[in-house]
Amino acid sequence: MRIGTSGDRAADLTAAIERTGYYPAVVAAGVRAAVAGEEVVDYLVHHEPTIDRDEVRRHMTVVVLTPSRLILAHTDEHDADDLLPQPYTSTSTEAIALSSVKSVVVNRMVGDPASYEGGGVPDPAEAVVTIGWGGVNRIDLEPAGCADPECEADHGYTGVLASDDFSLRVSAAADGQDAVDALLGFAESLSARTHG
Repeated sequence: MRIGTSGDRAADLTAAIERTGYYPAVVAAGVRAAVAGEEVVDYLVHHEPTIDRDEVRRHMTVVVLTPSRLILAHTDEHDADDLLPQPYTSTSTEAIALSSVKSVVVNRMVGDPASYEGGGVPDPAEAVVTIGWGGVNRIDLEPAGCADPECEADHGYTGVLASDDFSLRVSAAADGQDAVDALLGFAESLSARTHG
């Protein structure tokens, strides 16, 4: 179900979190608190295990679209340490007003494009969605130059300032085609709500 359909998808979101098996009660509680009773228009749940030396560590990202906000929730697991004597999770959430979202960048990678003849949308092998709202900016600098190959003058620097607040990459090989489709569907839902 996407934009244009009616109904709160909170129960679907909870079921998707539970299906991952990654501390579902902890993750759902953090997400529920951030959503704060608003209608869930759309969501994306991405469970990403990572290898840290000889250990597998898990990370969960939940992105929720409400009528007025974009909610980001990240949950990580940690080993016991000096502060907490037992293994623990940490969940951070961020709520962004949809009116603050400045860009939704979607990058689709389609394998063997020469064989695609139209008549629908090809299945991307992977996709990256980057959402910018101005919370984090990245600047890429490089030395500036001129057209004269003999010139040795210092022309200072030139660069690009890019909003890069949140980025998520999903591939069909690692996550399955359903995960790629879900990421693209969520990006479409978010784009439809932030066009004005």
